[in-house]
Amino acid sequence: MEQETALFSNYLNKKKQQTWSVIDGCLDEFKQTDTEVLFQMGQQGYNTLLAQHWDIVRDYPHRQGKYLRPGLVLLMAESLGVETEKALYTAAAMQTSEDWILIHDDLVDGSLERRGKAALHRIYGPEIAVNAGDTLHECMHRILNKNYQTLDTPLANRVSAEFFRMLSRTTFGQYAEIKWTLEDRQDMSQEDVLFTIGGKTVYYTIAGPLRLGAILAGANDEQLQRIYDFSYPLGLCFQIRDDVLDLTSDFEGMKKQVCNDIYEGKRTLILLHLMHHATIDETGQIKRILAKPREEKTADEVAYIRQLMDLHGSIAYAEQQAKHYAEQAMSKLSTIDFIANEHYAALFRSMVHFILERGK
Repeated sequence: MEQETALFSNYLNKKKQQTWSVIDGCLDEFKQTDTEVLFQMGQQGYNTLLAQHWDIVRDYPHRQGKYLRPGLVLLMAESLGVETEKALYTAAAMQTSEDWILIHDDLVDGSLERRGKAALHRIYGPEIAVNAGDTLHECMHRILNKNYQTLDTPLANRVSAEFFRMLSRTTFGQYAEIKWTLEDRQDMSQEDVLFTIGGKTVYYTIAGPLRLGAILAGANDEQLQRIYDFSYPLGLCFQIRDDVLDLTSDFEGMKKQVCNDIYEGKRTLILLHLMHHATIDETGQIKRILAKPREEKTADEVAYIRQLMDLHGSIAYAEQQAKHYAEQAMSKLSTIDFIANEHYAALFRSMVHFILERGK
C-alpha cells in the first residue's frame, strides 16, 4: 500500500515547496508594502509594531501543513496541460485560505494546538488571533488577484467566481456543524452528518481545488460536474478518515490531545453510529457528557465515550465507510476521461490511496 501512495506523496512534497515559495514571497511583498505606507504617512516610528504584527500573521503559514489542497489545484491543472507557473497563484491563495480558516476554527473549537504547536489564540489571545486570521484573509484576496497578471481577465474572473463559491459553501457547512453542536442536537440523521461534510470538506478539500485546476485549463461545465461527482465520495472518505485519526492518532507526537471531536461535541459519523448502538443507559451518559462545554468535560468522561466507540464497533464502521467511499471515488475516476496522460492518471489513483491510507 505504501507504494500506491508514494507517487502522490512525492508529488505533494514537490508542489508544497513551489507553493510555499510563492506564499513566502507574497507575504514579504505585502509586509514591505505596509512598511512603505507607514513611511509615506510619516509613521515609520511604528515599524517595530508592524513587524510584530507580521510575525504573528506569518505564524500559521510558517508551520505549514501537507498542502493537499494547493497540490490538487496544481495536479488537475498540470494534468490538463496548464503550465505550473500559471496555476501557482491560485494554489497559493488556496493554502492561504486554509491558514486563516484554521486560526478562526481553532478559536471556535477551543483547540489546544495546531501542527505540533500551541494554537494561535492560546499564544496571543483570541483578539490578536482573530486579527491575524483577518489579515491572512486579506492576503488571500491579494494573492488571488495576482491571477490578473498571468491570466486573461475572463479566465481570472472565472477562477475567482469558483474560489468564492467554494468558500461560501465551506462557511455554510461550518455554520450547520457549529449550530447543531451548540444546540446539542441529538436527532441528527446520517444524511445530516453527510450534509455538513459535503459543505465543509467535500467542496473545500477536494472538489473546489480540483475544479479550480480544471477551470485554469478551460474546462466546461459538464467536465466540472464530473469532477464534482468524483470528488464527493472522496471528500467523504477524507473527512471520515480525519474523524478516525482524531480518535486514534497523535500524528507522530505532533498532537498532544486526541479525541478533540468528543471534547468539542462534534456530530461525526462515528458518534452517530455509537448513538444508534449504545444501550439506553450508555446513551444517557453520552448525552450528559456531550451537553457539557469542552472545558467541563473530564478526561475520564471522554475516555468513556471513546471506549464505547470501540465496544460497539463505531470506529471500525467508520473505517469501512471510508474504504467504501474511496472505492466509489476510484470507480468515478474513470469518468474523468479528459485526463489522457497516463502519468497523471496514475497520480490521481495514488491520490485516492493517499487519502484513504493517511495516518496508517
